[in-house]
Parts: sequence; structure tokens; C-alpha cells
Amino acid sequence: MTTVGVAGLGHWGPNLARNFDDLARLTWLCDQAAETGARFAARYPQARLTRDFDEMLADPELDAVVVATPVPTHYAFAKRALASGKHVLVEKPPAMRGDEMAELCALAEERDRVLMPGHLLLYHPGVRKVKELVDGGELGDVLCVYGNRQNLGKIRTDENALWSLGVHDLSVILWLLGEEPNEAWAHGNAFLTPGVEDVVFCYLRFPSGKIAHMHLSWLDPHKMRRITVVGRDKMVVFDDMELERKVTIYEKAPEQPAETYGEWRTRTGDIFSPKVPNDEPLRLECQHFLRLIREGPGDWKEARDGLAVVRALEQLQDSLIGVPA
Repeated sequence: MTTVGVAGLGHWGPNLARNFDDLARLTWLCDQAAETGARFAARYPQARLTRDFDEMLADPELDAVVVATPVPTHYAFAKRALASGKHVLVEKPPAMRGDEMAELCALAEERDRVLMPGHLLLYHPGVRKVKELVDGGELGDVLCVYGNRQNLGKIRTDENALWSLGVHDLSVILWLLGEEPNEAWAHGNAFLTPGVEDVVFCYLRFPSGKIAHMHLSWLDPHKMRRITVVGRDKMVVFDDMELERKVTIYEKAPEQPAETYGEWRTRTGDIFSPKVPNDEPLRLECQHFLRLIREGPGDWKEARDGLAVVRALEQLQDSLIGVPA
């Protein structure tokens, strides 16, 4: 079985450790906090515990490293792991600059190792269903996509709403549309922590003419996790807050009846929710990573998709802080 080490046992790392303990051989745990590490070492006694990332990398029998440390450290840790010959699953965003992510992609190809960003929503069965509808042409030509990711908290001080929340919806938008934006801007404000925008509005335009919008906020009375895709024939909504109706398809669209003189009318048809499997997205993500290790990284599509997301995030961040394009 593939041997895996997890670095970072804070917010998300324990979930990754749980899954890789079931799916592979969890042989290393790494965390700077001695108390945190000791707590998880008791849970996974077969795994060696260290506070030294390089000690873990030095193990020649370790196949893969999972990086779930704070965001500003992702690039450096992923680079060191790839350079040591390990396959890498790195939480989102894998880097904070496009040139850093491009460097990671090049290093993964040079070492023939898997580099996979942890874009969790891409493995959500509901999002997969939306992708199936888009690619199958059931919605007609896609016109626009918009995401709502809002909540009252968790308010962060080390990364803004764009990098903390926006990376989720942005990864889905780029994956659904299959192209990178040629225009991106963001507006927002830091109401609670100076320099850390807690409310952000984003706009994206693509070479095909499609557009996308994201509303990201820690200051909202509603908790929303919703993505809407508007097609020329139908529309679909993915709502992760719904317990059962994760995906809803609306047979609504504008149309030009042949007997009119070019006036547009609206058409309203059925509303229905297809059955969506209830599989844990993180389990599916971890399984995909292990599959890539077994079968080979192929064309490094996952890494290149991650590069597109980081480049778009960088464009939006530059716009947000007023850096000239």
C-alpha cells in the first residue's frame, strides 16, 4: 500500500489523516505544536511523529506527503516534498503566486511525481453532476455562472475572503467552463481586520464571452454555499446547504417563438432534482490522489488546473488592492 505522511494537524489535517489511515498506510504525522502532535499520535500509534518536516521527507520508504499547513507555507513545503521525490497532495491554494505554482508544476513533471491541489468541491458528487450536465449540453450554451459563499464567520486574520472562500468557487467555475479568464476584477473592504478583506465581490470574463461572478463574505446573516449555472436552454443550481436537493435543474430559459417578430419571451417548465450519491467528497479526493500515484500523473491535469486557479486568484487580488493590470 502507498505510504503517506500528513503535515499539519490543525483545522483540516485531521480529516485527511482519518481518510489516509483507512485508504493507505499512514506512516508519518508532522506538526509544529507538540501537544497537537501527541494527541494524534495516540490515535494513530503506527505513525511516526515529528515536528521536523525534513525528517519526514528523509524517509526513503515514504511515498507521498499531504500538506495541510497554513496557506503561506504551502508552496515551500510542496516544493521541498517534490524535490525529495515524494508525491504531493497540497491543500488549497497550493501557492499564492502564479509563478510559484508554475514552478511546482515544472518540478512535478521533472521528477515524474503527482502534484494535486486539494480542490475538494471538484470531487463533490453534486458538482460532478453539474459538470456532467454542462459537458453533455443539457443546459445549452452556458451563458454565465455565479457563486455565493457567505456566512457570519469564521473571521480570519491571516487570509482574506478571496483566498479563504473564493478559491472553492473559483476552482469549480474554471473547471465547469474549461477556460481561463481574460478579464478579472475584485472589489471589497476590510471592515473588521485592517488589510484583510472580509467582503469581496468578483467578476470574471472569459474568451468565449461567458461571464462569472462571486460574492464572498464573512459578514452575512445567511450561510450560503451555492453555485448557479445559467444555460440558454436550462439552468442548474448546486446548493451544498441542502440536505437532499443538492442539485436542482430548472427548465427555464428565454426563447424567441417563430411566430413573433423577434421578441424574447421566457419559458418555464419542470423543476427537478436528480439523485446524487452521498459519498464523502474528501474520501473521493483522497482516492483519486492514490489512484494517480498507482497509475501515474498522466498529463498533470490536476496540477495545471491548480495553476489556472492560482493565476486567476492573483489577478483578482491585484485588482482588489489596486495594482495596475
